[in-house]
Amino acid sequence: MTHHSHEPNALEPADAHVADGLRIARPVPAAAFRGRLGRHLAERDPGYGPRPERLRMIVAGYVGAGGLLIALAAVLFS
Repeated sequence: MTHHSHEPNALEPADAHVADGLRIARPVPAAAFRGRLGRHLAERDPGYGPRPERLRMIVAGYVGAGGLLIALAAVLFS
């Protein structure tokens, strides 16, 4: 991976050093905790697992209906 200094979010060397230190020192929960948390969430919410079938179609339907309502409101109140 190459580093380009003209990137809009590129950090100054001193800031990059601090960011690297924070990234390395970031606490990560233990594997046992993550496992317990996953089991707890699965018990509390059965929908925590895989996504439903045709999720994109469901989302597209909601977005389309919302867009239609916004367009209807724009026509009625203009």
